[in-house]
Amino acid sequence: MSAEDQASVTTMEPEQSAMEKKTLDITEIQAILPHRYPFLLIDRVIEIERKKRIVAIKNVTANEPHFAGHFPGYPIMPGVLIVEAIAQAGGALLLTEIPDRDQKLMVFTGIERAKFRKPVTPGDQLRVEVDVLAWRATAVRMQGNVWVDGKLACEAIVTCQLVSRPA
Repeated sequence: MSAEDQASVTTMEPEQSAMEKKTLDITEIQAILPHRYPFLLIDRVIEIERKKRIVAIKNVTANEPHFAGHFPGYPIMPGVLIVEAIAQAGGALLLTEIPDRDQKLMVFTGIERAKFRKPVTPGDQLRVEVDVLAWRATAVRMQGNVWVDGKLACEAIVTCQLVSRPA
């Protein structure tokens, strides 16, 4: 190995922690959030700015169980699940800051000004943008906007609180 190669090996950056990463894949999301299929509603995180902003992606597919009954012949993603995707993205942002997150849950404490602008259907890709309005050690208030093909599909302000998991 040349001296140059050795220098590059010894100066390599250590693996980034969840708090420092700017993107997260599904495995990393599952290490942060307790949700699992069919209720894990974000597939990838493409942008994180600590304690300020997160952008996540949700790929909407026809095989998701809610489409069987909402609505047969005209599948539309329930609005409450879109708002849940906002909360999960915000939860991923909040929980990256919590060292003992495996002992905590993030729960909804409020939904305000929710508006649904465009139906979300199978084949759509949601771009879930969440901006922090207020941050405390155990609670957060966030503005979420969900975009499909550059058009606003949903917006809501959500508040969530960090609680201990039952033993």
